[in-house]
Amino acid sequence: MNNNLQKYEARAKIAKAMSHPSRLLMLDLLQKQELSVGQLTQEVGADQSTVSKHLAILKEVGLVSVRKEGAMSFYQLKCNCLDGFFSCMESVLVSDLTCRQNALK
Repeated sequence: MNNNLQKYEARAKIAKAMSHPSRLLMLDLLQKQELSVGQLTQEVGADQSTVSKHLAILKEVGLVSVRKEGAMSFYQLKCNCLDGFFSCMESVLVSDLTCRQNALK
């Protein structure tokens, strides 16, 4: 397999890890501060086992890291570039909405 294809497969794995609304919410929350699994569970509104599975997926692709403090686990974002990514996504949503609205006129 050539290196270019490997690069795109690695990117796809990260994109796939981000392709769930709860994981996007967690990443957005973690941009602001480190949070415990309990705090994330409360914010996401899902049970702890589900949130832990989501965090494991994000950790596997290198988006988050975990710090243990006794029995508690605290998660933090490993990259500082998601703001731009989220802004880009919002631009696409607005542009698509505008195109759809114009098509109805």
